[in-house]
Amino acid sequence: MKTTRLSDLPNGAHATVQRVAAASPQSDATLLRRLGELGFIAGEPLQVMRRGPGGREPLAVLIGETMFALRLIEAQCVEVLPA
Repeated sequence: MKTTRLSDLPNGAHATVQRVAAASPQSDATLLRRLGELGFIAGEPLQVMRRGPGGREPLAVLIGETMFALRLIEAQCVEVLPA
């Protein structure tokens, strides 16, 4: 199956984190480290719960038993394998 970015998943989608990588020049090492500290590490299952107004940001993402609100630039850094 093909990987995609977390930012491209629809509401309710389940996936598994494959890796966290810079998606744009604005994606700095601090941002990538923060995502890892939140639990976005390879092998972790997640679910996109819902998106903010207009279907954009923030994205409410459930990883483990914790829900996080991610900005679009953060979600673009997470490569996932859809379930």
